[in-house]
Amino acid sequence: MSSIPSDAPAPAGYGPWAIAAAGAVGLAIAMGIGRFAFTPLMPMMLHDGVVDLAGASWLASANYLGYLLGAVLCTLQPWIWRRLGNPPPPDPARMVQAGLVATVLLTLAMALPWPALWPALRFAAGVASAFVFVYISGWCLAQLARRGRGALGGMIYVGPGTGIVLSGLIAGAVVAGDGSARLGWLVFGALAVALTVAVRPVLRRGELPAPPVAVAAGPAAAQRTASRGEVALLAAGYGCAGFGYIITATFLPVIARAALPASVWLDLFWPIFGVGVILGAMATTRVALSGDMRRMLALCHGVQAVGVAMSLVSPTLPGFVLGSLLLGLPFTAITYFAMQEVRRLRPASAASTMGLLTALYGIGQVLGPPLVALLIGWSGSPARGFTLALMVAAGTLLVGAALYLLGARRYPKDSAP
Repeated sequence: MSSIPSDAPAPAGYGPWAIAAAGAVGLAIAMGIGRFAFTPLMPMMLHDGVVDLAGASWLASANYLGYLLGAVLCTLQPWIWRRLGNPPPPDPARMVQAGLVATVLLTLAMALPWPALWPALRFAAGVASAFVFVYISGWCLAQLARRGRGALGGMIYVGPGTGIVLSGLIAGAVVAGDGSARLGWLVFGALAVALTVAVRPVLRRGELPAPPVAVAAGPAAAQRTASRGEVALLAAGYGCAGFGYIITATFLPVIARAALPASVWLDLFWPIFGVGVILGAMATTRVALSGDMRRMLALCHGVQAVGVAMSLVSPTLPGFVLGSLLLGLPFTAITYFAMQEVRRLRPASAASTMGLLTALYGIGQVLGPPLVALLIGWSGSPARGFTLALMVAAGTLLVGAALYLLGARRYPKDSAP
């Protein structure tokens, strides 16, 4: 992607915590708002009559398809640059800033009363969030590893959870005030503006010295070359995570409203999911990077499968609270462990491999909402359709766990540091 080393030092004025905070805020904007603000607003849009359940499914898929395209572009950027004659690489700080500004504008534009534009807006928001995710993740992990604070990298993934909590609480406040979905989009856009302004000092031009082609810390790791089979098992398992969580993460408020129509907790299940995301991200900072990340990934998939299944086996208030928490706990932990594993397996081409995994994750996300619409139509009932979809989702997460364990057994981690 660039001949400039990705772990070139950031200015001395910014230490590890400032770098982690910048990454967290960037992901809160791009992921917590740009991607997931739609989930708590979906019931409001359904109530306002501006979209039906099938239309909401396709809006969600448009966003996930955009995320997929953005990830593919990140994966192919080295090839694209060679085809263009290796021009000067884009300034990564401007790429991140452009992604955040695009998220702000696209979120605000969802308040426009032009439903025909909404799929395109959600698609573009997905592209922007993928670019921000890949650049922020790669750069932060490399910078923290260079400072000997690699374990702190998990803190950047607190960002999506924080954004999810804020979006859920704001949506609940809008509902309590008898506001419309349009007002919700405007409030989310204003929040994105405030957060973008707050993080700009760290992400200004020159603070991100190169694209996120992360280099592992140490000569032995730098010479590590993984086989295609080893990378394929990691990538396939990560793709299962994208499909496994997305149905619950997209339709949780709708599913909860159908099961507990009179519960005062309805607007809190989504923030509880966000709290789980935050706690899980913080817990990753206590995990030694010397261990086998694939086993941690398998454990995370198992926990998330239980979270998905809770709404099936116990569609009650305690069941939804526990399910929301268990769904969130491993959410960004899965991403963190997978990205660390990429840096171990492909240190010289981490960015493109991160893009590959993100693309497969995106494919899983794209497939989830249409499956729900298909199963609802086939079964003739939203309740039966959601039940079948959640069963498939939980099973897919268990398949992903099995793939990680197979990789750990077939390709044991090197004992060299």
